[in-house]
Amino acid sequence: MQYSIVPMEEKHKPGVVAVFNYYIQNSFAAFPSRPLPEQMLDKFVDIAKAYPAVSVLDETGKVVGFAMLRPYYFEDSMKRTGEISYFLMPEATGQGIGSMILKQFIERAKLMGIDNILACISSRNIESINFHKKHGFEQVGLFKRVGRKFDRDFDIVWMQKMI
Repeated sequence: MQYSIVPMEEKHKPGVVAVFNYYIQNSFAAFPSRPLPEQMLDKFVDIAKAYPAVSVLDETGKVVGFAMLRPYYFEDSMKRTGEISYFLMPEATGQGIGSMILKQFIERAKLMGIDNILACISSRNIESINFHKKHGFEQVGLFKRVGRKFDRDFDIVWMQKMI
C-alpha cells in the first residue's frame, strides 16, 4: 500500500480523531482513558498552529495516521524546544512513515530555530521507546506511576534528541 504525508487540514479531522481514539481505546500510546470528541482536535491544532502538523493518507485518501510538532512550553525562553507526537494505525506501522515524518519535522524544526525535540511516552509503549532510541533520542527523564489506564499503572518516559 502507498501512503502520503500531507499537511493536516480541517477535512482530516474525523480521521485524525478516529486514529487518536483507536489508541485511546486500545493502548497506552494515548494517555486519555475515554474517546475524545472531534472538537478536541481543534485544541491540539490551536496549540501547534505555527508548527508542522501532518496527516498520513492511504491510497484511498483515508486518514491512517497523523503527527504534530508543538511547543514544549509557552514561554519564549523555551522556544528552542519542540515536542513531537505521532500516531499511525497498525497497518501503517513498520513501513518507514514515522521515520519520514521525523526527518521532515527535524528539517522544519531547524528552520524554526528549534534545536532539540522531546517525546513524552508511556512506559508501556515499548515500540515507541525503541523507535525513538533507533532515531537518536535518549531517555532523559522518568516519572514513575504517574498514570493509570486499563487498571494498570504506567510511567512517563521523556526522551530527547538534540538536532
